[in-house]
Amino acid sequence: MFALEEGDAIEEKEVVLRIHGPYSAYGLYETPLLGILSHCTGWATAARECVEAAGEIPVISFGARHVHPMVSGRMEYAAILGGCQGCASIDGARMWGLPPSGTIPHALILAMGDTVTAAEAFDRHIPPEVPRYVLVDTFKDEAEESLRVAKALGDRLEGVRLDTPLERGRVTADLVKEVRARLDLEGFQRVKIVVSGGLDPTRIRYFREKGAPVDSFGVGGHIANARPINFTADLHEVEGRPIAKRGRIPGITNNPRLKRVL
Repeated sequence: MFALEEGDAIEEKEVVLRIHGPYSAYGLYETPLLGILSHCTGWATAARECVEAAGEIPVISFGARHVHPMVSGRMEYAAILGGCQGCASIDGARMWGLPPSGTIPHALILAMGDTVTAAEAFDRHIPPEVPRYVLVDTFKDEAEESLRVAKALGDRLEGVRLDTPLERGRVTADLVKEVRARLDLEGFQRVKIVVSGGLDPTRIRYFREKGAPVDSFGVGGHIANARPINFTADLHEVEGRPIAKRGRIPGITNNPRLKRVL
C-alpha cells in the first residue's frame, strides 16, 4: 500500500492511495476507505481555509454539535490536521493527545441566572489545570460582563468568549476593540478574547482587516458542514495487464509523491 502523507495538499485527480494485492483481500474496504477520504479531506480542507484566513491567530474547531456523535471525533481530528490548534470534543482532542478546548456553556449561565455566579461555580468545582474561559454575551453588555468576570476571577481567568448571535448583530470588530480596551484600562491585559459564532474565512478576514484584537477564533459549522470531496477507486491493472473502465486510462498512474505505508 502506498499513500500520501496525512495533511498533504492534493491536486484534482491526483492518486492519493494505491493498493497492490488480491482484490478479495481489500475489495470489502473500498467503500469505507472512500468515505473516510471524502469526509476527512472535506473537513481538513475547510479547516485549512479558516487557518489561512486567520494567519497567525489560532483557530479552534467547535464543530462537534453539527455532526453525528459517532463521527465528531474524526471530524475534529481532521480539523486539527487541517491546521486548527485545538478542538472542543474529547474524542478529537484525545486522538491528538491534546486537552479539549472550550468555554462554559450558555446553558450553565442561564440555569444559574448570572454569568459571574456561573463562572465562580465553574472555578470552584473544575480542576485548576482547566483554563477558565467564560462566555460574556448571555445577559449583559459584553464589555460590562467581561469586566465583571475578570474582577471576580482575577488571575484565574484565561479569557472571555464573544458569541453574540445574529439576532443582535453578531460579533463585530468594534465590539472586540471595545472589550479589549475596557479590559486593558482595568488592568486585565492578560485576559484573552475568543470570537465565535458563524465564522467562515470571509468573516475571519473581516476581523483581521479591521485590526480587531482577537486572540483566537472558534469555528464550527464551516468545518463540520464542509462538503465532502469526491474520491473514486478504480482497478488499473489485473495480473500485470493494464486495464480500466471506459473514460479512464489503463495502467498504473504514476505519482512520485506516494510513499509506502504498508
